[in-house]
Amino acid sequence: MFRFAARTRAVLCAVSVVALGAVAPAAPAQTAPDFSKAGEAFNVLPPGQAGTFPVTPNSSDQLPLYDGLTPKRNQVSMADLPQFFKANVFGLGGLPVQGTPLTFPARPGLTITRDSFGVPHITASNRDDVMYGFGWVTAADRTLLMDQLRNPGRAAVLDAPGINAFQLAQTFTPFNPSQQTEDYIAKQVDLVMAQPGGQRIIDDVDNYLEGINDQRASVGNTGRPWTRNDVVAVAALIGAVFGKGGGDEARRSQILSALQDRLGVRQGRQVWEDLRQQNNAETSVTLDRQFRLTHPRPNGKGNAQIDAASLDTSAARASATAQSAQQSASNALLIGAQRSASGHPFFVAGPQVGYFYPQLLFEVDVHGGGIDARGVNFPGSGPYVELGRGQDYSWSATSSGTDIIDIFVEELCGDDTHYRFEGKCIAMTVFDAGRVGAGAGTPVIFNETVHGPVIGYATVDGERVALSSARSTRNREVVSAFGFAELNDNTVHDAESFYDAANKIEFTFNWFYADKDDAAMFSSGRIPVRHPQVDLGLPTKGTGKYEWRGFISQNKHPHGTAPADGTLSNWNNKPAPGWQSADSQWDYGSVHRNDLLESAARSYPVHTLATTVAAMNYAATQDLRIAQAFRGIGPVLRSGAAPSARAQQMFDLLIDWRDEGSSRLDVDLDGKIDHPGAAIMDKAWPKFADAVMAPVMGSELDDLASIMGRDNRANNQGSAYQTGWYGYVEKDLRRLAGRPVTDPYQTQFCGQGVLSVCRTALWAALEQAGAELEAEQSNADPSTWRANATAEGIVFFPGILPATMRWTNRPTFQQAITYDAHR
Repeated sequence: MFRFAARTRAVLCAVSVVALGAVAPAAPAQTAPDFSKAGEAFNVLPPGQAGTFPVTPNSSDQLPLYDGLTPKRNQVSMADLPQFFKANVFGLGGLPVQGTPLTFPARPGLTITRDSFGVPHITASNRDDVMYGFGWVTAADRTLLMDQLRNPGRAAVLDAPGINAFQLAQTFTPFNPSQQTEDYIAKQVDLVMAQPGGQRIIDDVDNYLEGINDQRASVGNTGRPWTRNDVVAVAALIGAVFGKGGGDEARRSQILSALQDRLGVRQGRQVWEDLRQQNNAETSVTLDRQFRLTHPRPNGKGNAQIDAASLDTSAARASATAQSAQQSASNALLIGAQRSASGHPFFVAGPQVGYFYPQLLFEVDVHGGGIDARGVNFPGSGPYVELGRGQDYSWSATSSGTDIIDIFVEELCGDDTHYRFEGKCIAMTVFDAGRVGAGAGTPVIFNETVHGPVIGYATVDGERVALSSARSTRNREVVSAFGFAELNDNTVHDAESFYDAANKIEFTFNWFYADKDDAAMFSSGRIPVRHPQVDLGLPTKGTGKYEWRGFISQNKHPHGTAPADGTLSNWNNKPAPGWQSADSQWDYGSVHRNDLLESAARSYPVHTLATTVAAMNYAATQDLRIAQAFRGIGPVLRSGAAPSARAQQMFDLLIDWRDEGSSRLDVDLDGKIDHPGAAIMDKAWPKFADAVMAPVMGSELDDLASIMGRDNRANNQGSAYQTGWYGYVEKDLRRLAGRPVTDPYQTQFCGQGVLSVCRTALWAALEQAGAELEAEQSNADPSTWRANATAEGIVFFPGILPATMRWTNRPTFQQAITYDAHR
């Protein structure tokens, strides 16, 4: 176990400060944590800790560590870990001190020391000073980013229809909030104060804000001081991107109506049920135990079905914008004690939040007043480590996408601004949120019902209706601070206390935990209890009869320790059997990117920390389409002759690529992916997908693609391979080829179930891909074709930092750690 030595604290607190400067010569030897087992506690955060302009050495000094691991794939040894990660311990861990430690005359117990990577280590004699120091280093490392996030974050709190708050921040688009917005957000303080322990949370936030504002003043920053509302706004922005699910019932309901109009009521519903994959028995799950989100077979009496093509422009845009803002990111691979060479769990996990400079996360190590934590924080979102480690445990999260947003269909009465609820005709309220855009900007004004913002209008059985969006966490973002506080203040000490803390976090995440004995998971979220007659996949009638009935209790959330196979892996897959997918989550199929993690972990009967890292790293460069989805394509193509020698050679190259491990690596950095199979699959996959699905989907094919793309392959922000199309293709073709299938689709898509017709379509797709590649690459030999590795290489948005890395599908911040002792 790694502890921050008491003597180290005393030494640091005794050091006075002049300023933080360049890297100084190594400080005199200090009493440090016992790091004799240095191979057991690591993390990395590319490109680096600094987020300043101009850049400093700490802006990119973790980039070569992160990128250096990628080409090793699964050949990772214990000796490699210190080469590609940095020490993840309390205190300096043997690193030299950078500059002179910082002290504060008004807070004599507070010291901030930076190590050679620029990571701040905060020690204080009381909790208030710890929070002040947290705010100080946040402002020192991320002021410009924080200021960029806080106003757009207010739009996220409001769920302002048609506005992607994160995109506003990314594109530097101004959002100027109204007083009505500020008053609305300020109510969150009252909500927190009304709960036991709420005063402590607000005190933490206020001390954090004082640290932020004092640091800004110390460097002459004359910008608007930071307030409680700013903290709420940034927390809401992060939750809006990574911590919610659902809310796309209107668009998906339209697809159902269109299918039924064309295929008939019964067959259209059958196809739609196959597409949504709400309970696909072959999908990857993290836990073995069954959990249920809602009634297993609702009769749908509480639902309204939107007519095909009836969404107005506002509703269509708002729905598309809301879904584009939600990201499924991060992964976790935990090995339980039963498969560990040491008898203790291994934890390799972290968030995938994209690659930016300044990095969206920053690292901090904080101690004092009962606080002991090291890890990362979204700058401006509050004074707690949100993903990291405590004295003797680590925690991390993946986006779960659990359904916490419902679209309610409001029956109109009289005009577009009055609706019927509980038998009465009620006027919608008007919310003036402010203005968006440069100069005077454009007003952001929307109507609201008792359920939430009105996103637009549509028809149901020909009758005009309004559509309202209800999010269970709306204007409750700071409430999640109770859970983060417990993860920071040593309240958590085992799996059960971890479940208690994670349950207090209302955003929808799968939380992972490991100590010396247990590896565990808890899926969080303020999850509504729906009326038993409401189907999650369709809009809910807003008459008042089918309202939410409270929120599910802690014991009903998916949770548990490592299952029988000794592995907890999650890459935004279904947390547990029986847990119905959200209306917006149609990718829980027979092929999921978590299959790559599971497969890599299975290749080691007994694990070390190095093999756990190796399994993650191996999966990180694999192409899911060839590694998993090709299980269906290959047998169908093999059932008949290729139409040309070129097509046969392309097929053989794909098989060879799969057998070599399906990697998209550019090992020699010549700008081209090493194996020609990548170029072939990139060109052929969309054609394969359409060949399989078009015979049944017909005119709805592009509608399906509009809500969930045919592909989500390697890109220069890392996270990839998250779409249900991979499973559609694999499962349908596997059945057609006569291979075993559990819980087959009701529909046969490719060739409408005729093998010869399907095979011809697939060979034609490959042949067309070959013709295009031959023309593009000016070479008739498929073995010479190469995909452009430079185009998908990781870049740090928005381009201030010119450095790049090889593509890898890996967490942005990552911990690799194991514990051998406990408090």
